[in-house]
Amino acid sequence: MFRLLIFGGTTEGRELAEYCAENSISADVSVATDYGAGLLPDKLNVLCGKLDSAQMEKLISSNYSVVVDATHPYAVEATENIRSACKKTGIRYLRLLRKSSAICGKTVHDMDEMISLLNGTECAILSTLGSKSLPELTRLNGFRERLWVRVLPSDEILRQCCELGYDKAKVIMEKGPFSTGQNVEHLRKSGAGILLTKESGATGGYPEKAEAARICGAELVTIARPAEQGYSFDVIINIIEKELGK
Repeated sequence: MFRLLIFGGTTEGRELAEYCAENSISADVSVATDYGAGLLPDKLNVLCGKLDSAQMEKLISSNYSVVVDATHPYAVEATENIRSACKKTGIRYLRLLRKSSAICGKTVHDMDEMISLLNGTECAILSTLGSKSLPELTRLNGFRERLWVRVLPSDEILRQCCELGYDKAKVIMEKGPFSTGQNVEHLRKSGAGILLTKESGATGGYPEKAEAARICGAELVTIARPAEQGYSFDVIINIIEKELGK
């Protein structure tokens, strides 16, 4: 019997899960958070919780036919762990790629390059990089005085911000997706001259951030997406249908 395992937590993962539910395809979906689980169809079996490499290997080996890695484009460690587990267990691995967007403003390739660039500036900065970037952003000169961060509404994340020394008044806790207007509102609230983001594509709201930066006259600084190989959503669907003999 064909069984599919999707590592999701992204828009692409949710869309693939919805396709499976609508077409009666046996699929389980693994996500790291309750928030990600809550967005998925009720018809599918959802596995919630962050997995280490050993746990991934154990899960993947439990009689799946194909594994689709639909994790975030910047979740490099997760992708490596999934790919490695599939190789060890002999299960077919498919990487679902997110459509890219044309990058605007300045581009950097990692956090070190971004911090070096920012430390040559003095203006207020708005980060939309998410909570995982909070520790590294404390390397920014005068971060408490000039750095605003936009993160998911979570008591744990707010506690982390306070422990790291962020100004609580400069923490914007809201859940996306964000429109151009909302991005403009946050830029104006922060008075930021620089907006930090990742090249998260249209599904990640990149065009709306770029347009808001243009409207507000703010400089957009983007961490480029890691290079990777994989397949589009349509190609993944074709592969699954071939496996099913359709």
